[in-house]
Formats: sequence, structure tokens, C-alpha cells
Amino acid sequence: MLLSLFLSLFVFMACDPADEDEPQLPLVAEMVVDLSAPNDVIDRGTGQVVEEKPFQYYSLSENKLLSENESWDLAFKGTTIRTNAAKNVRATLVDGVFQEIKEVPETATFTLDTEAELAIPTGSGNGWYSYNPSTHAIKPIPGKVILLQTASGNYAKVEILSYYKGSPSDEELDPLTDEGATYTFQFVLQPNGTTKFE
Repeated sequence: MLLSLFLSLFVFMACDPADEDEPQLPLVAEMVVDLSAPNDVIDRGTGQVVEEKPFQYYSLSENKLLSENESWDLAFKGTTIRTNAAKNVRATLVDGVFQEIKEVPETATFTLDTEAELAIPTGSGNGWYSYNPSTHAIKPIPGKVILLQTASGNYAKVEILSYYKGSPSDEELDPLTDEGATYTFQFVLQPNGTTKFE
């Protein structure tokens, strides 16, 4: 009798709904608006740096700026985006519509920043942006998405939406007066280590 009561209690406890896994909530894109990351001040006559500006270090998992010695994922300064090689953050660029990229492609090749080469290339047309020498406008290349393996080992996709404060439209943008090096971007972070973004 006592054994039967014990077994019944065990089955009841094992089937307690409170112990069941919570349903997974759908992943949503986070938006970071007007992250200021000014470039070094350069003397136009000599090309020399007259004032060095710091990188801005961003953690996707914490969705905030951190200090350089913490577990950040991306660092921004001017048009340069670095990854945290010290924390094994790897990146690659892929072509596609941000919302339609549902998982990390099997063919994606992630790389670390090195002294010789950045995982997210810089320079007009080389990575995430293009530069128009006539208007001096810097614009994200449509369909360029950054994939990351973050400091915590999870995967994320990132799309730069604007390089100017207030995200002016093409018609409104005046690169000579609008504040540049001010990032607006969206990202989706998969927190469970899988390669799927849904």
C-alpha cells in the first residue's frame, strides 16, 4: 500500500505541468537607433590624425554598449566595424533579404578579425556600404547582411539600416550637414546556440 502511494506520488510529480518546458517565443528583431561612433579627426591637408576617437563596443546579447575589456560583439568607429577576436566572435557577409534569412547557410564561412584583415571588410563596395564620391554619401548596400557567432557562442544576423543620425531618406540626406557615423541597425539573436532565426 505504501509502495503504491509512493509510486502514485512520483508519477504525479513527474507529470507536473510546471516542470514542462516553456514554449519557445518567436524571435523578434531588435532595433538600435542612432549609435554614435565618430571617426578619427583627420587633417584634410596632411591626412594625419589630429584627434583619435574611441571605438564603441556593443553587446548583442545585452543589447547595450560595453567597455573594451568586456564581452562585446561588435565595435564601431566611422565606417569600420570590428569583431571581438579576443572573445572568438566570428563574422561573415551574406546576400539576402534580412527577414527572409531564416538560418545560417551551410556554406557560410565565418572568420576572425586579424591585424591584416577584418572579418567585416571596410572600403566602398567591399563590405556593408558604398561611398559616392560625388555626393560624399555613405549608404548601406541593400541586401547585405552580417552573420555573427557572438561572444556567447550564439548566432545573430545584423543589418545596417543607416549611417546618419535620424536615418534620413535618400531624398532628405545631405552628407555635408547630416551627422554621419551614427548607426541605426537591426539584429536578431538566437539565444539557444542553434543556427535558426525562427
